[in-house]
Amino acid sequence: MEFPGTRRGINMQEKQTAWLFLEIFMVVAMMGILSAIAIPHVSQMTGKSRSAARATEYHNIQIAAIEMLYDSTTGTLVPTGPTTDMSQVHTSDKPPLVLADYLSSKSKTVTLGCSYIFAADGTVKQEMP
Repeated sequence: MEFPGTRRGINMQEKQTAWLFLEIFMVVAMMGILSAIAIPHVSQMTGKSRSAARATEYHNIQIAAIEMLYDSTTGTLVPTGPTTDMSQVHTSDKPPLVLADYLSSKSKTVTLGCSYIFAADGTVKQEMP
């Protein structure tokens, strides 16, 4: 005996709708798990890449300073720093050689946030931000 307002079973369309919601829920749950695993690793990788980029920038500046001193007649720098502008670093020659001319980048300033101190003998010290 059926009572008014009740249904005897679930029709096919309602079953498909329920299955669809279950599938969507599973996909969202899997994406949440994967992102919880991946996000910490991505932040570690970006930290390592920034550190490697700073080391590369420091090495390039050291090599450029050595090359500039090699070309210099006096073999000394005007002590400079801390600076991020490589056009301020020059030799004591007349006319002076400028470090920015020895760097391969188009920019005259460094871009990774470090500043550099240059001694007269060509020693370069990197200061982290």
